[in-house]
Amino acid sequence: MSVSLECKKVKRTGFLPAFFGGGILAAAVPVINMAVRSEMYLNQQGSPIQILLGANWQMMAMLNVLLVVAGSCLLYHTEYADNAMQKMKSLPIRESSIFFGKAVLTAFMSLFVLVLEAGAITFCSYHWFQIGSGFFGELCKYFGYSLLLMLPCMILSLLISEACKNMWVSLGIGVVCVFTATMLPATNFALSLFPFAMPFQIFAGADITRSTYYICGAIAELAICGLAQLILVKVRRSFE
Repeated sequence: MSVSLECKKVKRTGFLPAFFGGGILAAAVPVINMAVRSEMYLNQQGSPIQILLGANWQMMAMLNVLLVVAGSCLLYHTEYADNAMQKMKSLPIRESSIFFGKAVLTAFMSLFVLVLEAGAITFCSYHWFQIGSGFFGELCKYFGYSLLLMLPCMILSLLISEACKNMWVSLGIGVVCVFTATMLPATNFALSLFPFAMPFQIFAGADITRSTYYICGAIAELAICGLAQLILVKVRRSFE
């Protein structure tokens, strides 16, 4: 019920156009890069997916995270505009269910963006590289891993947007977090667990242990953010 309600709400915002446009832009990054500088990558060792993501994923991940931040701000802006959130509290709807509905919708749109990007990687692999027999299994593994690592960033962005009634405050905090993540050293595992830095990680097929640690870290962060949302709701009610 809450998910269908959220879908109706976003029709009045730029949420869907933002994800459609941003997804196309992110998917165009590897295509344009290969069209302009293909000779730099064709002689590199490794699978086509590893080469393409190694060359383009940082920019693609940056666009993905910015989309999540902007989308979260838009979703909660509709709730706080004209005191809509206060009106929602008079209905038999829990605030946690509203948060869950927004999370599911954002996750679905993030998946849509990743599908567009996977399509672009597939096109580049077919056009410029020789594809092996296990290509599509490897592709699903890489992008499934990317989706999982995006979830903590997505939940934390929604949590920030829920806590800040002013959309520009939550947007500013999100942008600062994104650019902070880009400055953190990727070699430091502890710092790379920062939710806004995790989407920049690429599935390391040669180091399964490290990738497993990131998966466990993402699951733990999802649990922590979920608990923080419940605490936020209770604390806010006590001050109202």
